[in-house]
Amino acid sequence: MLLTALDAGVSPETLRKIESGRVATPAFPTIAAIADVLGLSLDAVWSEINRSDRTAEIERLAS
Repeated sequence: MLLTALDAGVSPETLRKIESGRVATPAFPTIAAIADVLGLSLDAVWSEINRSDRTAEIERLAS
């Protein structure tokens, strides 16, 4: 994680907060930099966010 954070230009603590959800809305350039370091396209990141949102909505409606 340390190398990923440093390569993306963010602190390891910031990356930990983003991963754990403690940063609700990280800045777009931060997400873009992390995605680039991980070899992910922004489309792939966006698809995962949308999938997670749909899953949460389905679980909310089912309860």
